[in-house]
Amino acid sequence: MMIRRILSLVCLVAGLLGFAPRAWAQGCVLCYTSAAAAGAAAQEALRSGILVLLIPALLLLIAVALLIWRRATPSTTL
Repeated sequence: MMIRRILSLVCLVAGLLGFAPRAWAQGCVLCYTSAAAAGAAAQEALRSGILVLLIPALLLLIAVALLIWRRATPSTTL
């Protein structure tokens, strides 16, 4: 039952983020043209930089969500 609830929540979040028109509009023209004009090494550095910035933020988001979820569910142990 818990896995089904988590799976439905993940699907809901993915659906909301995937179909949001503003989520697709995040690629600004200035950033795109400057990245396209850069060399292959600069493009790889940008990709690596995005991942380096994404991973800690994602880990913090997951940690806060787990903390809230653990506080919200009643404890069954005495």
